[in-house]
Amino acid sequence: MHVKTRGTQIYVDERGNGEPTLLFLHYYGGSSRTWDGVIRDLAGQYRSVAMDHRGWGDSDAPEQGYGIGDLANDVQDVIEALNLERYVVVGHSMSGKVAQLFASRRPAGLQGVILVAPSPPSPMTFSADQRAEMAKVYDTRESITWALDNVLTANRLAPELREQVIADSLRGAPQAKIAWPLGGMVEDITADVLSINVPVVVIAGELDQVDLPETLRGELLPRILGSQMLLLPGTGHLSPLENPAAVAAVIRQFMQQLKT
Repeated sequence: MHVKTRGTQIYVDERGNGEPTLLFLHYYGGSSRTWDGVIRDLAGQYRSVAMDHRGWGDSDAPEQGYGIGDLANDVQDVIEALNLERYVVVGHSMSGKVAQLFASRRPAGLQGVILVAPSPPSPMTFSADQRAEMAKVYDTRESITWALDNVLTANRLAPELREQVIADSLRGAPQAKIAWPLGGMVEDITADVLSINVPVVVIAGELDQVDLPETLRGELLPRILGSQMLLLPGTGHLSPLENPAAVAAVIRQFMQQLKT
């Protein structure tokens, strides 16, 4: 189904029942179906809502409005449209930064945040030339395959998942593809995240080459009071695809802790 937000139409995939609802946000290049394996592993224990960010998947692609704040606004609008009263936001990579900014606003009903291989709140340390190259990485099947095998994963994905990643990345709107490397990844929200006041768990891949565990220990954990990090052994950046059972297990444990 599609939900109208203040800036566009956002596609959401809604499954299951129960509260708090898990709201899943995908990585740069992905879509709502990035989370299919994790959601299946949770076996309907929770109501799950996975959304496509503007410019990705089945969401509309306006010409403008791809900053971290714009994406956080879409999250808020989806929550209000679906009448989510109690919810946990799960953000992966780029969306980890979106989830941080969203949580810093202290929205009503937010129970906790799960950050999966998240981008830190501080600007990522890439040169302008490096970021310009990143903006082209999803332009061709060949460049996506190279990134998938050499940067994004530590374990080769099953053929059907590889094709899913390639298709999702190719499908992104041009304005969405350039927005993150040329803008979002160097936005500084370090002052904002100090306001987060709900439980936060960080799931990091031991072999992540994009958002390294040591970067998260230095740039993220000290800024979010009480946050904890769990390391997934032998796992790269795309942990929801590489090791969905392990990600689901951490989510399940976090949700149980919220009840106590």
